[in-house]
Amino acid sequence: MAGKSAAAKAKDQRNTTVVWIAVVLLFIGVPIAIGIVNGSESTDVPGPTTEQRNATVPLLASASDGQGICYGWRLSDWGDEISVGSNLGDGTPVRDDPRCPRWIEVSAVVHYTSASSESQDSARIGVDGSDDIDRADLYPIANGLSRFGLDEDAFVDEPGWAITRATTVLPLLAAEVGLAEAAPTPTAATPTGTPAPLPSAGNDLLRDRWGWLVTAAVLLLVAALFITVGVRQRKRQLRKPVPAQRAGAGPAGRTREEA
Repeated sequence: MAGKSAAAKAKDQRNTTVVWIAVVLLFIGVPIAIGIVNGSESTDVPGPTTEQRNATVPLLASASDGQGICYGWRLSDWGDEISVGSNLGDGTPVRDDPRCPRWIEVSAVVHYTSASSESQDSARIGVDGSDDIDRADLYPIANGLSRFGLDEDAFVDEPGWAITRATTVLPLLAAEVGLAEAAPTPTAATPTGTPAPLPSAGNDLLRDRWGWLVTAAVLLLVAALFITVGVRQRKRQLRKPVPAQRAGAGPAGRTREEA
């Protein structure tokens, strides 16, 4: 009996150790995991996809041929250029290009911050043009982008989509302020692919809440561990043998002589 009692005590000690390890993981490991996840969270600003760029260039080329104005885009992150393109092609800017004496370019500077930062993601949008285009004409073009849902929030949520979409509406806005005639409508033979529609803000929501998802997963694992330990302890208690009565003892533990 003494040996069995020692073994039972050793098992109880191991179970207690497991429980304490689980508690440490819950209150110390989880915050560390959240910090690692948030610390490794990417703050890179995504540029337009290949499909978006390839669909935008022919639309700009058609508008430029009809209006005599070159149109382009420029996306950057605090000085780091992410994407540039125009009716001349993907990766080709309109500024200082002799083929584009008259041009209009939409630019956006987008900056992402980590989830642990108190600063918010931000975007700054602007429209520039060649020297022969007055600033008074560029100002309403820049303001007109918001009519198409191309405000700062759109550039923060999906910079690549927003910058290419903004470039495709430049010919329409230029015609509205009198800089050029209305751009011709593309025919069926002209590539008319458009950038993908703006997705919901769910992507950004998941990016900001990723640490909480990790926390929930760890808590579920810890709860499962507690349940497993409890079930195993209960099974051992049910299997534990009942101490045998002494030889000659009656129901109340008395010997026949005492009875």
